[in-house]
Amino acid sequence: MTENPVTDSTANVDTVTERVEPLARGVWGVVATPFTDAGEIDEQSLARLVQFYESVGAAGLTVLGVFGEAAALTAAERMQVLGVVAQNSRLPIVAGVTSLATAPAIAEIENAQAAVGERLRAVMVQANSGAPGVVTEHLRRIHEATGADIVLQDYPKSSGVSISTDSLIAVVEASPFVSAVKAEAPPTAVAIARITARVDVSVFGGLGGQGLLDELAAGSAGAMTGFSVPEALVSCVTAWLAGDAEAARAELLAYLPLINFEQQPGIALALRKELFRRRGLFATGAVRAPAASFPRELDPIAADHLAELDVQEVR
Repeated sequence: MTENPVTDSTANVDTVTERVEPLARGVWGVVATPFTDAGEIDEQSLARLVQFYESVGAAGLTVLGVFGEAAALTAAERMQVLGVVAQNSRLPIVAGVTSLATAPAIAEIENAQAAVGERLRAVMVQANSGAPGVVTEHLRRIHEATGADIVLQDYPKSSGVSISTDSLIAVVEASPFVSAVKAEAPPTAVAIARITARVDVSVFGGLGGQGLLDELAAGSAGAMTGFSVPEALVSCVTAWLAGDAEAARAELLAYLPLINFEQQPGIALALRKELFRRRGLFATGAVRAPAASFPRELDPIAADHLAELDVQEVR
């Protein structure tokens, strides 16, 4: 008789049943990786960005995520990025893991631990299968090897893996070392409501903040995402967590056209980097292939968005 994969995997979970502390609520800024025109890591721009995130009240930084172009970086460059972030900000760090396979994921995490040390609050691991037993075993092996708390990311557009919300909940229930879920499989508000009703973990939306107000209403702990005006996300989430839903809505509404502009499929990364350049945070808007570059046809539209909001250059 075929054994149940969920039962098999959960039987092997560490005997410690007490769940780790949920990841802090608020806005975790997803850090884009700036490059020079020569294609090297731009350490000065990276330092400016993380210092700015800290100055506007971010709860923490998510480094080497999808929008950090981690898949386009060498192992040495990933450690370089983490080192620059740790040296230029006091905020806790979540390090993204690119690999969907267990052994290389463990190697990535060990490198991150070597680069950041105690500053590493958690690692963000993508769901690597639609089968909850497979994901649970993957996370268990990672945690046993590294001791790291885990943020479980459900982002099928990036990973190519689809997992149902019920299966995701089963994984989290069986994995007490999971401190948060990043829910990026639309409809995100539905998933967030279901997860928070069942498991005591922080659940964050992403996707540039497009669904932020609905996600907060569904019970999210905030946002784990990037946006060229992160202070708007911080103001919105801060107001919401203080119990003022009306103020939260007012803080975000004016920025929704820019959020929508920035999240255009296929060019979202280039748009965000170009907007960071226009704000004075990045020296260039360069991306690495195969990412698409900023379309110059959008020059006047980007300028209009920033002018309409009177977004100031960061100095």
